[in-house]
Amino acid sequence: MPRQPVYEQVIDDVIRSIQSGALQPGDKLPSIAELGEQYRASATPIRLALRILDERGWIEVHQGKGSFVAPEPPA
Repeated sequence: MPRQPVYEQVIDDVIRSIQSGALQPGDKLPSIAELGEQYRASATPIRLALRILDERGWIEVHQGKGSFVAPEPPA
C-alpha cells in the first residue's frame, strides 16, 4: 500500500485529534515549522494541509498568529 502524502496525513491527524477531543475549539495548532519537524516534511505540504483544513472549516488560520481549531468544527 503506498504511503499517504504528507499533507493528507496532517489533515487526517488534525481531524482525528479534534474528533477525539485531544484538540478543543480555540486550541492553537503547532507552528508550520513544528509540524514540519514532526512529519519530517517541508513547509509546503504543511501549508497545503492547513489551507485545506481551513477551507473545510476544521481550523481558522490567522496570519501572523497561527492556526486554531475552529469554534464549531464540522461534526
